[in-house]
Amino acid sequence: MPHLRDPLAGLDDVPWESLHHAYGPAVDVPDQLRALRSGEASVRRRALSELSGNVYHQGTRWGASCHAVPFLVALADDPGTPDRAAVAGLLRAVVLGDRRGDALPFDPRPTFAAAEGITDEQVALVERHLEAEDLFEHEEAADLADGVAARWEADAYRAGARHTDRYVRWLTDPDPHVGAYAAEILAWFAPDDTAVTGLVAVPEHPTATRASANLTLGHWPVDSGRIDARLRELLAANAAVVRVTAAVGLAYRLGDRLPDLALDVLTDARVTDVDADVPGWDRSVRGFVALALHRLGLG
Repeated sequence: MPHLRDPLAGLDDVPWESLHHAYGPAVDVPDQLRALRSGEASVRRRALSELSGNVYHQGTRWGASCHAVPFLVALADDPGTPDRAAVAGLLRAVVLGDRRGDALPFDPRPTFAAAEGITDEQVALVERHLEAEDLFEHEEAADLADGVAARWEADAYRAGARHTDRYVRWLTDPDPHVGAYAAEILAWFAPDDTAVTGLVAVPEHPTATRASANLTLGHWPVDSGRIDARLRELLAANAAVVRVTAAVGLAYRLGDRLPDLALDVLTDARVTDVDADVPGWDRSVRGFVALALHRLGLG
């Protein structure tokens, strides 16, 4: 059943003209968000590219970025949106930037420490000098630039953190790319019982969602018999990518307490052609196998 609520409701209530992105005032963001609903694929592709360049420019977030997050979430959540997986991918980029799985488990406090104490007035000062292209000619603004950039990143991350309930819901999405992105995004936020339950319950198919869920559960430092039991169960899954990511997850969680069957799955994967890319994750399954074996002292 289609959602009754317009995913772009409230879009014109945001003061985009007073917010900035990579190229100045964010007055073009509303139309780019609207174009993601276009019936023409070329229009959607152009809007996605332009929006990405504006609010996620070479990994940098801006003042407008956090304000785009709830609309990206709502668009990805609405079954009437075309290319929902692409929208989920952009959402992931805006909320998390270029962070790699090596940074998991993620603690936002030290990461965003430089953002503490940055005021709206300081942000506005930096934005003025960025727009005038004279930032490094103004000592105060130049000194504040890193802290302001950290605040933009923190604001985008916190905007994404408000929607973890949606990401859990996407775990059951019929589009495996949407489900896989949702599972990976959840890896970057503090696990709660709802998220753990949702990730454990993901069925073996679609395999992309299940594989992504396995990797997230493996990265979460949660002492949970439910997680370990589910990953052990999946060592017997029909799909190789599910078996292997379950073994990776167990290796991350259990270390030298890894069951023999999981070790067998990992060592077999190292010498066979089992490989895949899991949407949202920065390395292939074979790369995760290598990391898991290295952690076990077998790499």
